[in-house]
Amino acid sequence: MKHYSIAIDGPAGAGKSTIAKKAAKRLGFLYVDTGAMYRALALYFIRQGISADEEDRIGEVLDDADITIAYEDGTQQVYLNGENVSGLIRTEDVSRMTSATSRYAAVRSKLLQLQRKLAKEADVVMDGRDIGTFVLPDADLKIYMTAGSRERAKRRFLELTEQGIPCNIEEIEKGIIERDERDMNREIAPLAKAEDAVLLDTSQMSVEEVADAVLAMYQNKAAGGNGT
Repeated sequence: MKHYSIAIDGPAGAGKSTIAKKAAKRLGFLYVDTGAMYRALALYFIRQGISADEEDRIGEVLDDADITIAYEDGTQQVYLNGENVSGLIRTEDVSRMTSATSRYAAVRSKLLQLQRKLAKEADVVMDGRDIGTFVLPDADLKIYMTAGSRERAKRRFLELTEQGIPCNIEEIEKGIIERDERDMNREIAPLAKAEDAVLLDTSQMSVEEVADAVLAMYQNKAAGGNGT
């Protein structure tokens, strides 16, 4: 039995995870937050006292890091070596480490097999930086979601503030721009819009408007259209 897959790519703070979760829930699909998996690994590296440029050391400790995903009350939980780290992987330190280390071949290989296995076993909505171009190149629907750097910084600022995490919007925007540059220029699976992906700029859209747009694309594609 073939399962349906939706790939949502885009830069940091574009709203990919929020929309992917909503779309998956409305469609009854499995939501796979690949970014959370990379963040969990980044947290592991930080805890091991490894800096982002120590590629050899990162490769040496990967086998000791186990990343799993489970759903509790309909909410995805991310586990690092048996510990629920869902509430620990959204800090700016983890974000910077994630962007800096996700370019390494060993890191990407560690998670690629699991991500593809999930897509073979269930209907999925998967979001990340390279889902449509690398992880699921044969995805049924591909969406490249973006927004201006200031808008993305504002969203991250509000998210962190609501969690009680001290932050500065200027530093957040600077970090976002730096991550964009790294993600777009890394050697392995750089951030890029797949040729057959639909471009969706969310800068002036509410969360519900974006979710509705994604559902409309799915319905169009399922009906034999091109997804637009």
